[in-house]
Amino acid sequence: MNIIAWIILGFLAGAIAKLLYPGHQGGGILATILLGIIGAFVGGSLFSLFTTGTLQMTAAGLSIPGLIVAIIGAMVAIFIWGLVTRRTTV
Repeated sequence: MNIIAWIILGFLAGAIAKLLYPGHQGGGILATILLGIIGAFVGGSLFSLFTTGTLQMTAAGLSIPGLIVAIIGAMVAIFIWGLVTRRTTV
């Protein structure tokens, strides 16, 4: 897939995932795009694992099903990012 299509898919998936994910997530537009692109790879890889039984490093395509898979992957990426950057209060 073209890099511009990945950026568009990442921006859309990241923005929608941030809207759907409960709570406050930090980061600006660049973090949204990066988490969306990571989500597209995570979602595409998990989708290929569930459908074919093999783990392949693929990204979701620029289509409605690909966008849904990328949104789910971006929500997983936001969750993991929240665990990594969580501040603990003593």
